[in-house]
Amino acid sequence: MMPVQTSPGFSIEGSLEDLQSIYAKYKDMPGSTIPILQEIQGEFGYLPEEAVNWVADRLDVPRSTFYGVATFYSQFYLTPRGKNIITVCCGTACHVKGSEKILTTLQRELKLSDEKETTDDLNFTIEKVNCVGACSIAPVVIVNKTVHGKAVRDKILRTVKGLEKEEQTDE
Repeated sequence: MMPVQTSPGFSIEGSLEDLQSIYAKYKDMPGSTIPILQEIQGEFGYLPEEAVNWVADRLDVPRSTFYGVATFYSQFYLTPRGKNIITVCCGTACHVKGSEKILTTLQRELKLSDEKETTDDLNFTIEKVNCVGACSIAPVVIVNKTVHGKAVRDKILRTVKGLEKEEQTDE
């Protein structure tokens, strides 16, 4: 049997009380896969493999059931996410108006890529999405739920650098 690869910063022992609470709430409620995943993610900010497996095993539900749902819905995250979430719309209107240049600049500044979305210090996550439905104000970048319409690369970069400075001040 292969050893379980643990999620960075996650420990079953340190999370047992939270997991037991989730298990107790749903143990007599078959078909509660989505609410269980929502609670796990609400508690930890993402779905640590060990936490999902712990709950699945105790509920006697195949792990694949949980992972099938978690990978189907975009609301679930299997890896830790940054404190600051930057969403760059790359739909047709935004692309034509320069969103890819904004995305590339942000990725370069934060040392990220399409394959690596979250900084090592967990301060930033960049999400590339197909459309946010705000084509009339393209290009659109959302920083921590604040919509920046007709986004300009330098202005978005200043916003992100401001968040970086806040992080350094908080430390």
